[in-house]
Amino acid sequence: MGEFVRIETGAAKGVATLRLDRPKANALNAQLMAELREAVDELSGRTDIRAVVIWGGPRVFAAGADISEFSGMGVDGARELAQRFNAAFRAVELLPQITICAVNGYALGGGCELAMAAEFRLIGEGAVLGQPEIKLGIIPGGGGTQRLSRLVGITRAKELIYSGRNVWADEAVSIGLASGAYPDDDVYDEAIKLAARYCEGPAAVSLAKKAILDGYSLPLDDALEVEIEAFAACFDTEDARIGVASFLDKGPGRATFTGQ
Repeated sequence: MGEFVRIETGAAKGVATLRLDRPKANALNAQLMAELREAVDELSGRTDIRAVVIWGGPRVFAAGADISEFSGMGVDGARELAQRFNAAFRAVELLPQITICAVNGYALGGGCELAMAAEFRLIGEGAVLGQPEIKLGIIPGGGGTQRLSRLVGITRAKELIYSGRNVWADEAVSIGLASGAYPDDDVYDEAIKLAARYCEGPAAVSLAKKAILDGYSLPLDDALEVEIEAFAACFDTEDARIGVASFLDKGPGRATFTGQ
């Protein structure tokens, strides 16, 4: 159990909460990032966990990188910092479990980059997202230029990154940066509900995630081969046998899956 990052269970069957807890603003310093990577590596091997909710608590998700660590930094140090951030966020992105960020308060800079590494972002009505690095004379270094473009489109991503402006909840939902907005006090509970819903799905959910991630950056013909192999792998699962038998016996949507 880390000082700033911990794994919590018990909110719902098969769901773990990856909790950031570095007062006051969950600034992403070197220790927190190391603990995040360690926690993600642990989760990746947990077969009892099928969904992960990433949460910074009721007040703030993560206000960004710890800027005090930037003082006196040169090119080599900056490259190493960006590599560390990208390795951690990519590990989040590649988790076999379904990942959902529950965002209260600020998710800026590295906090926004972490949120974008998850599959879904549920945000509070008072949440504020953005990539304000340009105001420091730098650019996002933890995947912000790449994931933001993929989520909201290249033109809108350029405007947000060039200006460094804040994105409030209504806009975040309308442009596709967030999956949905809820009253601030309900965000975490809604994320747990969504995670629990995916936990009830078949083992094919994780195969679908892998197919989408593995094929996304490939030429279409290569990506279709990825899908073919994932489709075939479904038929080696207990859930596929349960699902097919249930359909033939009871009709669609009545199967109870095991996750195996």
